[in-house]
Amino acid sequence: MRRADRLFEIIQHLRRRKLARAADLAESLEVSERTIYRDIRDLMASGVPIEGEAGVGYVLRDGFDLPPLMFKEEEIEALVLGARIVRTWADCELAEAASNVIAKVEAVVPERLRTYMAGTALLALSDHFVEPIAFDIAELRHSIRNRNKVSFGYRDAIGDISERTVRPLSLAFFGPSWCLAAWCELRDDFRTFRLDRMSDFAILDEHFKQERGKSLNDFLKRPDTWTAGIIAQRNRRSQAAE
Repeated sequence: MRRADRLFEIIQHLRRRKLARAADLAESLEVSERTIYRDIRDLMASGVPIEGEAGVGYVLRDGFDLPPLMFKEEEIEALVLGARIVRTWADCELAEAASNVIAKVEAVVPERLRTYMAGTALLALSDHFVEPIAFDIAELRHSIRNRNKVSFGYRDAIGDISERTVRPLSLAFFGPSWCLAAWCELRDDFRTFRLDRMSDFAILDEHFKQERGKSLNDFLKRPDTWTAGIIAQRNRRSQAAE
């Protein structure tokens, strides 16, 4: 967590509770009590009206609030719709994160905008079809973030199965399928994989580094990379993309 985000979270905790101990804040934010003491001291020095002391706890004086965030109606609609789409189409971890984003924004915007957010009439309905995936997409997202190689069995467009070890680079949603862009060690080239065709997914302990010719930027430089891969997997059943 960035320090600026942590300071914001400390203020939010203090706003919700009459008395917050450093130990409780440290546990919630997954940092040391020493870090909390330093952050509290810095917040107080910057003018945030926090009262208390180490070993006892801290309170935020009544009447303090963060400066209100101002959004245009279109910006509110974009924010709310985006969060609702994520909650509908992404994995449970991202769905919860999207809800937390909305809650954080609602906590600091003026009442008029808070009411507008709640009543935004742009919906992402949960009654939809997504190709079933046999593993948690959150695990794949983590491997992309941490640059872990992954392995899986892959069934191509004509039903042939092969074992793949890849460098995961990016995820994209082409309704009703999620797709992975990766550097494939078997093909020694970029490939796109539909997640619903993967089996026995595993995150490997082996990490990979940015390497010229094998990065996401290199993948995106190829013309129509995503489109070509998806069309090949959908339509060319006589000649599998993989």
